Amino acid sequence: MDSMLSEPPGRTPLADGAETGLKIVVVGGFGVGKTTLVRSVSEIRPLNTEEVMTQAGVGVDDPAGLTTKTTTTVAFDFGRISLNDRMVLYLFGAPGQERFWFLWDRLFSGTLGAVVLVDTRRMSESWYAIDRLEHHRTPFVVAVNRFDDDVSAFSLDEIRQALSLADHVPLIDCDARVRSSGKNVLITLVDHLYELAMARELTP
Repeated sequence: MDSMLSEPPGRTPLADGAETGLKIVVVGGFGVGKTTLVRSVSEIRPLNTEEVMTQAGVGVDDPAGLTTKTTTTVAFDFGRISLNDRMVLYLFGAPGQERFWFLWDRLFSGTLGAVVLVDTRRMSESWYAIDRLEHHRTPFVVAVNRFDDDVSAFSLDEIRQALSLADHVPLIDCDARVRSSGKNVLITLVDHLYELAMARELTP
């Protein structure tokens, strides 16, 4: 698995012909892998606002099941990936702790679409993200981040039922650490946005 993990990105310059920037937000529960996803797919060195977890968070943040987590995002993550010479995705990773949820509505401003990352060990933490996106009428896809120690082995159909996802919402597996897997999540979102746009055009 280690050989599949993403290498730190270099400093890929933005193409001269780039003219369309699309804002995408990555949301989900605490420790689900949002920072990792942004870091793995970004073609530039990502901006992270991670801080070391301290005693101040005891009793406030819930680290259950996150025994190896030592840092946490306190504002947002930012990265960039070019779909082609003219279209660029700007990625914003939202903080997962409940005490930072007030930032989400601001991050959603101007957002074209979103990715909801799900950890099956803490699935209930995904409900708030889905609720806020539906409230803002922001299209989204759901990506299940499969961890090495995830022994639950819930099927996608079971996860869709647990999250009460509508049939039209794409639901896929991913490994947020692997660049190709993260890119596939973003491609799935862009395809979903395109299908929604085409459906609106065909609606009388």
